[in-house]
Amino acid sequence: MKKLLFICSQNKLRSPTAEAVFAEYEGLETDSAGLDHYAEVPVSTEAIEWADIIFVMEQSHKRKLTKNYQAFLKDKKIICLDIPDEFSYMEPALIDILKKKVLPLLGTY
Repeated sequence: MKKLLFICSQNKLRSPTAEAVFAEYEGLETDSAGLDHYAEVPVSTEAIEWADIIFVMEQSHKRKLTKNYQAFLKDKKIICLDIPDEFSYMEPALIDILKKKVLPLLGTY
């Protein structure tokens, strides 16, 4: 079972979409969070420690995550998907981009 954590800014559009899409795949557990103080579900040290792979949507998310949670990121794989904040929740174009970028990185899908 691979545990995937998806992170964006507010945890309203991109990361919850990714969480929902990949939760449908056998062998994957998913969670999502946001880096902003007013995020729907703020990033927690527990979520970081739980995850096998952390996917961030933008380089700025990776920088902020590394700055604020460096002590918890040792040996964690952090992958930036470079997906801009221009999609709606569960928008088909966003789902297509997520699948094209994430599935090849997981190896078995």
